[in-house]
Amino acid sequence: MRIRATVAAVTGALALSSLAVPAVQAADGLPYGKEDILKAVQAAPHASARSTYAAEDTGTPYPLDLTFSSVKVNSGKPIVAGTTNHVSVPVTYQVTHAADIDLNAPDFYVDVVIYRGASYAEWDNLLIDDDWPVCTATSSTTANCKGTIDIYPDIELENVDATTWKAAGYAYDFNDQDPLSEDIDWSKVGYAEQDFLTTTKLQRFSKLTVNASPEPVKKGKTITVTGKLTRANWDLGSYKGYANQSVKLQFRKKGSSTYTTLKTIKTNTYGDLKTTVTASTDGYFRYRFEGTSTTPAVSAAGDFVDVQ
Repeated sequence: MRIRATVAAVTGALALSSLAVPAVQAADGLPYGKEDILKAVQAAPHASARSTYAAEDTGTPYPLDLTFSSVKVNSGKPIVAGTTNHVSVPVTYQVTHAADIDLNAPDFYVDVVIYRGASYAEWDNLLIDDDWPVCTATSSTTANCKGTIDIYPDIELENVDATTWKAAGYAYDFNDQDPLSEDIDWSKVGYAEQDFLTTTKLQRFSKLTVNASPEPVKKGKTITVTGKLTRANWDLGSYKGYANQSVKLQFRKKGSSTYTTLKTIKTNTYGDLKTTVTASTDGYFRYRFEGTSTTPAVSAAGDFVDVQ
């Protein structure tokens, strides 16, 4: 169950900043999964703007002496998602903590997530990882961590999500408290949260086709080059034409490895492309789209034309 479905199932319209499901440094050995922790921390009485009701359990988590730094999502590159395929990208960061904090404790949870929204306390959409991150100690007070962000476009993304996302980190130290206990003492649970760690772009996967005809063609005759530029429509779960976009028509001579731009045209309302050129020599035609902030660059595979 992914975060959007989980929020709806567990809390309905209520959304808490603590709904971000913690992950831990080890790949195994933890007694609870993410859904278990979610059910527990949603009731924790944080001082967050999203904590709109009081927990039946007692106490308030105390602040952990722990911070995040050097956060990188997808090695600093945009995240590109299609309509259905699962996308998993790396997340790396450093954790600095007090010497008495044991990151390897079986009841210690730490993670970095990304969100769209004004702040971590007011996110509009949240993306997490499927697996626990792995943290390796570099000293008694620092550790380097590696995790992932796992995205399922068909159930997690809408077109509005193609924008800049922010990263936030958090950690829970349950200190032998049972997260699922009905009488957990939250005053014995440590909690750290850090917002605005870095940003990353989420983009809609793009496709581009080309067809040059006729093939073969006599020298001096007209070649018609058609194509189509489409991108993932997360609202509809399919690929739709990208309208009114500038696209380059490029040509590569037979035996050459370099494409030269012949002209730039725009897609129509449906993402379609069509133009003509005069046949001069054997070679490959392709369309090239340089991309936008919401859609990555893409090139069509070259279409060979034999000029006689």
